[in-house]
Amino acid sequence: MSSVRVLVGTRKGAFILTSDAGRERWDVSGPHFAGWEIYHMKGSPVDPDRLYASQSSGWFGQQIQRSSDGGKTWEQMDNKFLYEGVPGTHQWYDGTPHPWEFKRVWHVEPSLTDPDTVYAGVEDAAIFRTTDGGKSWQELAGLRGHGTGSQWTPGAGGMGLHTILLDPVQKGRIYVAISAAGAFRSDDAGATWKPINQGLRSEYIPDPTAEVGHCVHRITFHPSRPGTLFMQKHWDVMRSDNAGDLWHEVSGNLPTDFGFVIDVHAHEPETIYVVPIKSDSEHFPIDGKLRVYRSRTGGNEWQELSKGLPEKDCYVNVLRDAMAIDTLDSCGVYFGTTGGQVYVSADSGDTWKAIVRDLPAVVSVEVQTLP
Repeated sequence: MSSVRVLVGTRKGAFILTSDAGRERWDVSGPHFAGWEIYHMKGSPVDPDRLYASQSSGWFGQQIQRSSDGGKTWEQMDNKFLYEGVPGTHQWYDGTPHPWEFKRVWHVEPSLTDPDTVYAGVEDAAIFRTTDGGKSWQELAGLRGHGTGSQWTPGAGGMGLHTILLDPVQKGRIYVAISAAGAFRSDDAGATWKPINQGLRSEYIPDPTAEVGHCVHRITFHPSRPGTLFMQKHWDVMRSDNAGDLWHEVSGNLPTDFGFVIDVHAHEPETIYVVPIKSDSEHFPIDGKLRVYRSRTGGNEWQELSKGLPEKDCYVNVLRDAMAIDTLDSCGVYFGTTGGQVYVSADSGDTWKAIVRDLPAVVSVEVQTLP
């Protein structure tokens, strides 16, 4: 029988939640790296016991941790990919140039075919890759060297490269998203990059339809149809059916189209999930009622999912990397909140229950379906 392992990164450590396929009873392990911010933790699809975690501290800096036994033990990896001091500048909100610097790793993305190959998205926005399990790292410098780099500015949380998608069909194709620059695509394994933001509109930048400068919160796709992308932007839920070359809005009947997370059902490429948040200044659910919304039509038509979720006095946020989908036959959906709750739906979103309620603020959630 299959089982599931949920990897939860929080502001004060990492937690590993495990259950059988019923997803009724859960074991909780942690905190690992207690007191550290764990921005992201993810397992290799090739070797499920190979995990990578981004560990950050204002006192001790940034580290990458690796486990080869499903999180029971960890070893610190080399951090020579820290590029502080490398020449280059970017613009700040006031338009003045600031030097590029290294603050943290926002996202780790293991290769689809090799457990020793991992991509890291960092702040300030750049992408690195290791091919030896974290012993050494190389920047894919074509992204940071892109001609539009001087027009990127940090979002409220910093100028992080927070999303990395590896195309399972077209070899060498990689998608990334940066706040606040937009989405980019490489078709040559990261050597060169192009902005893919046509169709986006952002009223808060000088040119609302500019090539770059959009605050993209999250992008995702279904592995069987990686050319169809879904995006949660600062405002607007968007869709592209041509690998990001052109986007159109699919916010439809959502009560608000501001949010951070977006994800796709494991077996239904047209079924997507978002968590609407009241506004960009009020990062909590409308009327204090926590809701997930599901579209079974790839957008525009949305259904409110509320059974088992708080009906009042709930003022948490759900951050961009804090939703995940398992691949069991009855698809499981998971998300974590800044209030420390992790919720699961074992029936594709129809009903929900809390796995845990009192963790530190949740930053990221990933799930592994284990044999």
